[in-house]
Amino acid sequence: MTRLPPVPYEKWDAEVLRPLTGGRTVPPSNALGLLLNHPRLAKAFLTFSTQLLYRSTLPARTRELAILRVAWRHRCRYEWAHHVLMARAAGVTEKELQEVRRGTGTLVNRAVDELESISSLSDELYAQLSEELDERQLMDLVFTVGAYGMQAMAYNTFGVELDPGMDDGGMDHGRMDKGIDDGGPGEPAA
Repeated sequence: MTRLPPVPYEKWDAEVLRPLTGGRTVPPSNALGLLLNHPRLAKAFLTFSTQLLYRSTLPARTRELAILRVAWRHRCRYEWAHHVLMARAAGVTEKELQEVRRGTGTLVNRAVDELESISSLSDELYAQLSEELDERQLMDLVFTVGAYGMQAMAYNTFGVELDPGMDDGGMDHGRMDKGIDDGGPGEPAA
């Protein structure tokens, strides 16, 4: 149930969306409509999130796997639905999507789970990540996990509904598919 209705598309302020769109016309989006309820916040947040999404030093696959793990842990249907599409475009396989859902002990899943559970990375995991990522990529990873956790919190709190035609991949806020990680927010998968 939507708690804060999105601003209708015909009332969108293109200047507020400029950090994301660069002036291009974008299709309706319930998330953008939500943000437009607070134009100053929207403009500031879109500047930051555009950096993470389009200018990140992380490989696109790594970024999307991290975002998906955040979305799954937070049970954020909106974030999950959008980023499954982006992940597939970046080459993420169905097997990898299942690993995200199950909380399989991949390096990215473990990193997201630790960051979300203890707001840090253990020395061991940091060292393992450092073998795969440089310093800027590590920074982008940490900021991406934090920012998408915040977005999931906002989307869930304000009841942002899926955009028309979007599929949440079977996610619901109750029981997950049999055999799927159901640890929930703040609880790493076993």
